[in-house]
Amino acid sequence: MRTLNLAGFLSVFIRVHPWLKIALCFFLVSAAHAAPLPAPVAKALREAGISSASVGVFVQDVSARKPLLAREANQPMSPASTMKLVTTYAGLELLGPAFSWKTEVLAGGPVEGEVLQGDLIIRGYGDPALSMENFWNLLRDVRKLGIREIRGNLVLDDSYFQAKGGDPGAFDNDPYRPYNVLPDGLLVNFKTLRFRLVPDMEGGSVRVIADPESPRLKVTSQLRQLDGPCGDWREGVATEVGKNGGDDVSLLVSGGYPGTCGEKSLYMSLFDNTGHVDALFRQLWRELGGTLGGGTRQGVAAPGARLLAVHESRALAEVIRDINKFSNNVMARQLLLTIGREAGNEGTPQSGAQAVVQGLAERGLHFPELVIENGSGLSRTERIAPAHLGELLIAAYRGPLMAEFVSSLPIAAVDGTMKKRLHDRGVAGHAHIKTGSLQGVKAIAGYVQDRKGRSMAVVCIINHPGASAGQAAQDALLEWVYNRN
Repeated sequence: MRTLNLAGFLSVFIRVHPWLKIALCFFLVSAAHAAPLPAPVAKALREAGISSASVGVFVQDVSARKPLLAREANQPMSPASTMKLVTTYAGLELLGPAFSWKTEVLAGGPVEGEVLQGDLIIRGYGDPALSMENFWNLLRDVRKLGIREIRGNLVLDDSYFQAKGGDPGAFDNDPYRPYNVLPDGLLVNFKTLRFRLVPDMEGGSVRVIADPESPRLKVTSQLRQLDGPCGDWREGVATEVGKNGGDDVSLLVSGGYPGTCGEKSLYMSLFDNTGHVDALFRQLWRELGGTLGGGTRQGVAAPGARLLAVHESRALAEVIRDINKFSNNVMARQLLLTIGREAGNEGTPQSGAQAVVQGLAERGLHFPELVIENGSGLSRTERIAPAHLGELLIAAYRGPLMAEFVSSLPIAAVDGTMKKRLHDRGVAGHAHIKTGSLQGVKAIAGYVQDRKGRSMAVVCIINHPGASAGQAAQDALLEWVYNRN
């Protein structure tokens, strides 16, 4: 009669009772909880005044079956922008790395010679990366068809998403910052304007030049040119936005700006989406030699509208590099809405979150505490346990799209949000790490290739009023993982 050892018995029992697999995973994480934090990490936390109970840590070799280190790893925590790992992983798995978005231009009337006798319609399908250059090329394709004059209106069809309106300042009462831009079915150039700060080396003033320009935007510069090093020049630049009745906007830029900085760019979102696209279209269309007779309004393309030109975005595998390396919030929100829409549901945050949760479950990733509000991490309600974020990292590494996912993360001391960190440490260049910061939240999650070539999934989330002082502890954790025996 053949006997079963403990491992064999558990293997058989798990097949009969699959729920035991989940319980066993949590048992292993709890067992690892007994291990103390590495001394350099604990020291940095003490110096920052952050209690270890406010820190969730998870470290596991991607080829191992249990974590090397797990502290407070099962508690739901606010992940800040590391939530983008959930959204981008789900996007790759559910949409595929070659998925792309399109933007169409249609004619709402006949074209007679160089004249469009009707509306010009631009229909968006949620492209998160439709830059000014892409938009210019799309309009250029229309112009090359011979169309010069548009007798009707410019109609913006953003009906692909059903997420409408909202207050861009609801999160932190700063509605003009690019990170607060809300998603839209027709999002052009991230709905931001570029303001060039150009020092006058002789007069001591600083010019502020808007791009694109708009007759509804008045810009006044009271910037003083300062001596000294460039440093963090943004700290000295103040902006004041005024609404002058109707759709007109004024911007006053004041403060001090070091002349040694040379030319820099400041980005702001000042108009609603209709006003923003209107200003950009009119400038680019005029530069292409075209004219627009009517106004600009929201609308839906009629079934009989004739297609004139199409722009197709970069593949999703490339787009997520911008989302993760530079922590672009509106792009992540666009991706979540796209996931919901492509799943056959509405393009809303709720349908996107539902599709993500279902997709994760189909891949054996059951995260009962997971809360997705918008998929970007710019949220006070989004939650995930560090152990589950680590489990997602391991699943991504073991999956067929590992290369696409890992390459989207910032490289320590090299690029993205990790460019200025860990330059003097051995782990520099050996870690792909997504960062996240909110008031009271400091997070890192990603991969470290240690000195022996082993790939380690690493998560560290701090939820504490003094979390902003926790970077040294997180850097110490990455260095410890890299140097361990």
